[in-house]
Amino acid sequence: MRKFIIDTDTASDDAVALVMALQDPEIDLRAITVVAGNVPLNQAVQNALYTVELCGKDTPVYSGCAKPILRDLETAQDVHGADGMGDIGLPLAGRAPAPGHAVDVLRQVIRENAGDITLVTLGPLTNVALALLREPELAAHVAHCYIMGGIGEGHGNVTPSAEFNIWVDPEAAKIVFESGMKMTMVGWDISWKYATFDPGQAAEIREIGTPLAKFVVDIQATLTEYAIESSHLAGFDLPDPVTMAVALDPGIATCRDYRVDVTTGDGLQRGITVVDVLGVMGRGPQMTVATGVDRAAFVDILKRSVSRPV
Repeated sequence: MRKFIIDTDTASDDAVALVMALQDPEIDLRAITVVAGNVPLNQAVQNALYTVELCGKDTPVYSGCAKPILRDLETAQDVHGADGMGDIGLPLAGRAPAPGHAVDVLRQVIRENAGDITLVTLGPLTNVALALLREPELAAHVAHCYIMGGIGEGHGNVTPSAEFNIWVDPEAAKIVFESGMKMTMVGWDISWKYATFDPGQAAEIREIGTPLAKFVVDIQATLTEYAIESSHLAGFDLPDPVTMAVALDPGIATCRDYRVDVTTGDGLQRGITVVDVLGVMGRGPQMTVATGVDRAAFVDILKRSVSRPV
């Protein structure tokens, strides 16, 4: 079994990605570490705990950083709902995370499983960056890190040129991108191109009929409205699940190696992933960038995850 850690700012698309990993019989999910991003930290923790419980698992969930390293937190509750899970009335309170801070857990689990951990990041990179600042050598002990963040090609979703996860804490992203870890970036461009579900496609998932199938569609209620009205998509898109699918089966992605830098300015200069496609800066590549995904393979992974018994 492959050993995973997932770092998440749990909202509606993160929850689907968690379901995919929790339901995969070949994944040993050692820890879920939570960071503030889509929603405030405490809500993100509750959402992760609820999802783990719904899957009938006992994977420990750890609370982490409540704000970016140098900036105030700005959430995406206008996208995912006040509770981050579509505001459909789920009981998202009253559960307790495991003892310990997410940053310390990242350090411990990676150190204890050196060379065997796949790290999947679904939110701002604050927890991971702080772990690396405390122990830079951790970068060499991660087998591979799959990052949902940035833009490989195209436009942003929070500014014209920036994607939300990188934009929220660009200083953290810069630390991680320059850490020397083996990394694959699955940008928002991959999501809107390959992981958008129109109403008919969403209904096809829901009609699988299991509680998990209904859950992963129903929690996209507010995201659907936002995606259609603001992102001009045909329906909701699932950036975190398509990233998880690439982590579960890297063969479904087409990738290229590039140098990718992160801007840490303000305004329009905040949180841009600058992909040096032509190598004009003369610096070697440090990032594998997903340029395409097999849509059918991704949907198959998603369908299988919600079809398995809890």
